[in-house]
Amino acid sequence: QEQLAESGGGLVQAGGSLRLSCAASGRTFSTFPMGWFRQAPGKEREFVAATSWNGGRTLYGDSVKGRFTISRDNAQSTLSLQMNSLKPEDTAVYYCAADRHYYGMGSSRPEEYDYWGQGTQVTVSS
Repeated sequence: QEQLAESGGGLVQAGGSLRLSCAASGRTFSTFPMGWFRQAPGKEREFVAATSWNGGRTLYGDSVKGRFTISRDNAQSTLSLQMNSLKPEDTAVYYCAADRHYYGMGSSRPEEYDYWGQGTQVTVSS
């Protein structure tokens, strides 16, 4: 059973940066595509970024393209999200997720993901 745990959230001023991490437990993490999603109060869960099982393919939501970078280290079983040029509208709870699709290429659809972390709060002040 995969378990995911996010860290790295916090309060940052607009224009600043944060790096989120997701630690995965389970033997099959390295074969699953992974993604980041976020949810702000009163809004639906939004796709942020995804990566294929080996990191060779990445996808980004339109609102974060050019500012966020997703990466993974299969040897360390970690997924990261580097967030630069943060805006107040980036404020949300950020979740990492794993898709139980061996050697998959990643997806922007939350319904494709089988495992979810508990989330980490990111707050960007103006």
